[in-house]
Amino acid sequence: MQEYIYYSQTKLEFPLHESIYVTSNLEELTGKNFLISNSNEVSSELLADEIEFYEKNTEDSLQNKISNIKKLYEIAEQKFDCATDFPKSKEIGNRLLIISNSSEDTKAIIKSLDKDEFDTFHIEENILKSISGSIGSLKVIVEDENKESELNVDQIVWFDMKDEGSKQSGVYDPNKSTINDVITTLRENCQNYEYRNYISYDSNICQYHERRDEVCAKCVEVCPTVAITKIDDKRHLEFSDIDCLGCGGCVSVCPSGAIDYNPTNKDAIFELALNFKDTHPLIVSENMNLQETNVSLKEGVLPLKIEGGKFLDELSLLTFSQVSSSQVIFYNDELSKGTLEAIRILNEIYQKKYSKDAVLVATNESELQEAINKVTFVENSFFSFNQQTMRKREAFSYRVSHIVGEEDLGVVETGPNIHYGLIKVNEDKCTLCLSCVGACNVDALIADAKTFELRVNPSLCTACGYCVASCAEEDCLSIKQDVINLNPMFFKENVLAKDKLFACIECGKEFATTKAIEKVATVMKPFFASNPTKLKTLYCCEDCKAKLMIKEGLLDA
Repeated sequence: MQEYIYYSQTKLEFPLHESIYVTSNLEELTGKNFLISNSNEVSSELLADEIEFYEKNTEDSLQNKISNIKKLYEIAEQKFDCATDFPKSKEIGNRLLIISNSSEDTKAIIKSLDKDEFDTFHIEENILKSISGSIGSLKVIVEDENKESELNVDQIVWFDMKDEGSKQSGVYDPNKSTINDVITTLRENCQNYEYRNYISYDSNICQYHERRDEVCAKCVEVCPTVAITKIDDKRHLEFSDIDCLGCGGCVSVCPSGAIDYNPTNKDAIFELALNFKDTHPLIVSENMNLQETNVSLKEGVLPLKIEGGKFLDELSLLTFSQVSSSQVIFYNDELSKGTLEAIRILNEIYQKKYSKDAVLVATNESELQEAINKVTFVENSFFSFNQQTMRKREAFSYRVSHIVGEEDLGVVETGPNIHYGLIKVNEDKCTLCLSCVGACNVDALIADAKTFELRVNPSLCTACGYCVASCAEEDCLSIKQDVINLNPMFFKENVLAKDKLFACIECGKEFATTKAIEKVATVMKPFFASNPTKLKTLYCCEDCKAKLMIKEGLLDA
């Protein structure tokens, strides 16, 4: 397999790097395989049509144009190598359910099928109760004359499909395309149904997983299908690869970074961004048709085509902006809630520091041209470090703290899809039981065993509130929701509460915090008031407490 192919019907007027096979004749490609192609007319593992888009529209010098075309091939290969979304397949049977209130619609489907091609069933919509499962194993519950029945089918044709059907894989509405298109899809699915694992998940930092209270489930809210569901009795998330569309919307709203996008994950974003130093990154979502986009790319603008444009979050976009030292252009007409909010937050931070936006959004061709004409480098904004060992929140915190430096740039409000918060503690009530530390799975709350301090790094807090729910004391812990304070202390550990250890009055061993002992003593003193030995045990370690009780014969008392 040769890696790179550049095909054009018209011969190029300048040479490309020797690693790129250049041709205007498709016939000479017979029997040849390629990894990256600029054209969908050539069979390859990956189509990178941003290459031809750049070649046709750039205003770069000829020398830069030749080197950048080679770089774009290398970026596409890097993107291919970094992807961790592996193909899967499922065998699909021929059981077909037709849901329609019209006998004519049903007849039209059956007439379009070959004899014995599918084992068909028909129901009217009014008896449909529920659909669950996925393509190849769909379970349909119907209720007729107060009697429930279960149908197990592989695919469904549903005329005038309701929202319930649009969320399931393997359900198709001829009225949204044509009967012939649907029949073609049904047949193709039976021959070879392939899908991919677009999403990876780390339950250890998930803000829903095994919580006593539901403090987060944003991914489920934004998922357009049934690819992510909640198992409420266990507080587990369940992911269905076969139902996932790969849009990435769940990634951009995940507060802790527990969900990542396999085609271009967090680490891949960083690696790709390194290619855009001293350029103007133009990030293009796959749904935008570059072949029919005619704009003038001013000098230094370099495109990157990405799959699933809804996964970009605040860290992804800030990484591109800081590594390139430039504003970033994002070309997409299907912006997710999380990405929109990430852009707003970044632009507010950049305006406070640099008086410029970090990200320029374009949703159509005219807006794209306007953004290209406007894009500029951001002076003194370059910052790069190896963030691959860091979680999402940690890396973003480190990047924003670089912008802030030693200044106080004010406050940026977050929410409703991206959450930050300021944890406050009533130190008089805090006994340093550290239940809040145990509840925090993103390490925003930290216990220092040497100084007996409870500390917080506000920039890591997702404002989930689970620490508040876990606190044993009333009105002790609170969170100011949805703020990023752009001052140095927001990105450092702050002391929330501290105490000193209490020494056993018998042996002198330090065994608990002073506040904890005082709290227990205050509660128990009224019950032990008539017995001096029992009162004394309140201030003893576990060993000395038992010795005193045995000595005084109080164990059975």
